[in-house]
Amino acid sequence: MKAAVLYEPNTPLVIEDITVRKPQAREVMIRTAVAGLCHSDLHFIEGLYPHPLPVVLGHESAGIVEQVGSEVTYVQPGDHVITCLSVFCGICENCTTGRPMICSNTDVKLPPGKARRLEWDKPEQLHTGFNLSSFAEQMLVHENAIVKIRKDMPFDRAALIGCAVITGFGAAVNTAAVKMGETVAVIGCGGVGMAAVNGAFVAGAGRIIAVDNETTTRNQAWGDGSGESQ
Repeated sequence: MKAAVLYEPNTPLVIEDITVRKPQAREVMIRTAVAGLCHSDLHFIEGLYPHPLPVVLGHESAGIVEQVGSEVTYVQPGDHVITCLSVFCGICENCTTGRPMICSNTDVKLPPGKARRLEWDKPEQLHTGFNLSSFAEQMLVHENAIVKIRKDMPFDRAALIGCAVITGFGAAVNTAAVKMGETVAVIGCGGVGMAAVNGAFVAGAGRIIAVDNETTTRNQAWGDGSGESQ
């Protein structure tokens, strides 16, 4: 299969022919349909975040399940899924106390450099980025790194959920802990910002003010739950 490989920071990604090994017990093979370019990917490309190299980046993605490991029960071949970089084990202290996004089980949430899922004909190890590596035609992931979706959901929209949507939504619901009736201002209305707007709405904010320098979004406000702009 084809994959985009980062060899060195601040250099173009190189399209290479690589392979991915067969799924083990709780692993899932996915045919990548869409992979977004997140700004976090750019940070790795620019060398701002260190990671063992060479590596296949990419984490904001969606695709179709092709194969499953012997112990996988959540999905089956043909299912449509989105990926999530916050893979979790479900049994560690963080997972069982409602914080699966900071799972501490390194047998599931593999540290950088540990995963050996990608293979090629070069002597050095090809590293997996984010436990996903979606800048490739196939992904091999743990079953807890995916969420099943309806087959009529467009892949390009579904892929955004894996990073941009959960980042913005989580910022409003978890980090800011927006309460019923509060007024919320969201600065910047890109993908993450609009997800924060929706998160604040779901949390019950009384007024949401979205601020951006584009004329189509400048000083917009979503109001009192009626669905009307104010």
